[in-house]
Amino acid sequence: MSTSTNSTRSRWLIAAFWLSTTLFALQMGLTAYAQLQIPHVAVDFANLGFPAYFRIELAWAKLAGVAALLIPMVPAQLKEWAYAGFAITLVSALIAHFAVGDGFEKWIWVAATAAFWGLSYFFYRRLQAGAAIPMVLAEPGRQQP
Repeated sequence: MSTSTNSTRSRWLIAAFWLSTTLFALQMGLTAYAQLQIPHVAVDFANLGFPAYFRIELAWAKLAGVAALLIPMVPAQLKEWAYAGFAITLVSALIAHFAVGDGFEKWIWVAATAAFWGLSYFFYRRLQAGAAIPMVLAEPGRQQP
C-alpha cells in the first residue's frame, strides 16, 4: 500500500472516530445534564425502578466518562474502562426499559446511543491497532519491511 493511500486511510479513520465519538459524547452528556437538571427525567428514571441517588451518581459518571473519551492525553487503559462503563450503562438501560414495558419511543434513544458507542469503540480500536504497528516494527532486532 502506498504512503498516500495509508495517509488517506488514516485521515478517514481519524475523522470517523471523532465524528462517532463526538455524537456519542453529545448524547451521553445531554442525558447526564437531563438527569441532573430536568425534573420529568428524574420521574422517568424513578419509574424505571432506580433510586434518586443512583441517577445523580450515574450522571456524574457519564460526564467523567465523556471527559475520558474526549481528552486525548487520557491513557488508553482509562479510555477502555470508560467504554466498558458506558457499555454496562447502555445494556442496563435497555434491560430496564424492557422490564417496565416501555415502548419503542422510550428505548430507541438508548439503542441509537448504543450504536454510536459501537462505532466509536470500533474506530478507537482500529486507531489503537494502527498505532501499535509502528511500535512493533521499531523493536530492536526486527527487520523493517
